[in-house]
Amino acid sequence: MSSNPFIQRSDDLASQFNWIEVARLILLSRSLDRLEENEMTDRVRLQLSAQGHELAQILVALSLDHSHDAASIYYRSRPFLLASGLSPAEALKASLAKVGSPSEGRDVGVIFNMQKRSGATVLPTSGNVGAQFTPAVGWAQAIRYYAHSLGRSEWDGAIAVAMGGEGSTASNGFWAALNIATTLNLPVLFVIEDNGFAISVPSEMQTPGGNIARNLESFRGLRILETDGACPWVASCDVQDAVRHVRSGQGPCLLRVTVPRLNGHSYADDQRYKTGEQLRSEEVRDPIFQFRTWLAHEQLPAQLFEDMCDEVACDVSEALKEADAAEEPTVETLPTTLLEADSTAGVQVSNNDDGQLNSAAERNDPAERVDFREAVQRTFYSELEQNDRVVLFGQDVGVLGGLHGFTRGLQQEFGDERVFDTSLSEEGIVGRAVGMAFAGLRPVTEIQFRRYADAGLERIIDTGTIHWRTNGKFQAPVVIRMPVGMREKGGDPWHSACDEAIFAHSPGLVVAFPSTAEDAVGLLRTALRGKHPCVFLEHLKLIRATEARSPMPSEDHAVPFGKAAIRQRGSELTLVTWGASVHACVEACRDLEGQVTVIDLRTIMPWDREAVMTSVRETGRLLVVHEDTLTCGFGAEIVATVAANCFSCLKMAPQRLATTDCPIPYNANLALSLVPDAKKIGDRIIKLLKTDPVE
Repeated sequence: MSSNPFIQRSDDLASQFNWIEVARLILLSRSLDRLEENEMTDRVRLQLSAQGHELAQILVALSLDHSHDAASIYYRSRPFLLASGLSPAEALKASLAKVGSPSEGRDVGVIFNMQKRSGATVLPTSGNVGAQFTPAVGWAQAIRYYAHSLGRSEWDGAIAVAMGGEGSTASNGFWAALNIATTLNLPVLFVIEDNGFAISVPSEMQTPGGNIARNLESFRGLRILETDGACPWVASCDVQDAVRHVRSGQGPCLLRVTVPRLNGHSYADDQRYKTGEQLRSEEVRDPIFQFRTWLAHEQLPAQLFEDMCDEVACDVSEALKEADAAEEPTVETLPTTLLEADSTAGVQVSNNDDGQLNSAAERNDPAERVDFREAVQRTFYSELEQNDRVVLFGQDVGVLGGLHGFTRGLQQEFGDERVFDTSLSEEGIVGRAVGMAFAGLRPVTEIQFRRYADAGLERIIDTGTIHWRTNGKFQAPVVIRMPVGMREKGGDPWHSACDEAIFAHSPGLVVAFPSTAEDAVGLLRTALRGKHPCVFLEHLKLIRATEARSPMPSEDHAVPFGKAAIRQRGSELTLVTWGASVHACVEACRDLEGQVTVIDLRTIMPWDREAVMTSVRETGRLLVVHEDTLTCGFGAEIVATVAANCFSCLKMAPQRLATTDCPIPYNANLALSLVPDAKKIGDRIIKLLKTDPVE
């Protein structure tokens, strides 16, 4: 073996990598970038170059050879995809938004996803910087759960990789994932590709001193490595070292890879913020230049490299022909809704759409009725018992049993790998659930109050689009539970928001809002067995309320999404509501028998348009009542739909009654003055019934 350290290290690694294949992949990625940047600027709407990043990504991709390895990547990760099995034709089809691309033209061309081929499963990329990290730790926790809790030996030794640029280390998602991975000692490899700039902002503005690895040296439970991502003989050793460390079960590792960014962030970026010296030093660090040097040291014929360049050029030319010939996606192939017409396919449901609420005597009979909380708790017990892929987690759900008691006793019964506490990060809670769902688990999360979900809102909204963005290749049927609304004795701005409309406005999310214990059971079971992510809203007022009590349904009871319940029938007015407002509406109508139809939507996305419009066509009057604020509340959607479809049947303009457009105040009297109650609802009903119809 040569005494030259350059040659010695490369000889040692000869059995680890097929270097000819590595070189070919680098040239392939570079050729695609240059083709798009130089010849396709009028056809590729958004191009984010990977020039300079290729070597490290390819080495990582080729190291992921376990059948259950997964990687969560970002928008500059096309070299990783090429090394994991993506064809150059598919890459160009993605850039051109053609049929045959990973998203069929729905997502940006550099936003990839890929079920396992020759390398790791590539989890759906998000366009939100930093959003890739928490799904990776979710997959890693699923690895542990399958291997340790379920005894699935085929998951032993698998790892998850999370990749990002140095700019992403300033994000919420990065720190949430880092905390989860280190506190739980998960098999996660963080690969940070540091090219010195996030668009134009230098590394020093992302982390003190510009080196995230140095700043994390004292982070407990995390191994830190740094490498030069432009040098084959250096990067290959460090990549293998990092992968071996994580795969051997020694815990997470962060590998900081310094790389040159040889082109701007995108087409519009001419890198004028870099000095001439910076630009020249990056050119010298070009991985292709380093490979040529390596070949010379190894005394391999220079013609070998030239031949590879010619072969890659032919491959890219053929790929472009295939991409050009591919069809454009048609409007007919684009779903107009992200929730399928039958969003409960495969779930046996109970169509109890005509449900009178219990009398006071029935509600107060503890021998026959269960309250909302107990009903949910018993449903969790049943589903955990029947399906070993169901897991529950969130802040305080373990030993404490949940801040509101919904998971009490479940950790003791099913163990702390199935019912467990989390760090205080809503991004971490929901993002981890998404990664677990990708791995086949059925995660149920708890957010303690609606307003706390704001910290994870980016992740929640993104979750709804995954199935659509990946053209059906991936889905994340997570259940995101959160208490909402104002308690009977008042509230405050931070613990009393309803705010359900924002979730209904986010495509792809089911939004369930039960009013009774029976419906809580049925909707929760449908969510746990369905295919869509579900935001499951539990009104604080109903947790122990007698009016929400119901008989405990059977273990096969499930309520379909988008199917309303008729709580009372009448011929003069249609009253549409959901959640705790249902009970206030029924109370307001007790002396108006036969005059008012009360419709409990149960889910506001999807919502039962037909039930509402059928009733309005019979009554000619509509009042929508909800606890969310009036402006842009979901009642506006219902009123608009009725006005557009039932205009000729209306006797008067549809009406809304909702909470005043301001936060809930801490003072109880002030708080109660803002929210619709039975008296306010009753007064509005009487007024509407007495109003003469419009001629």
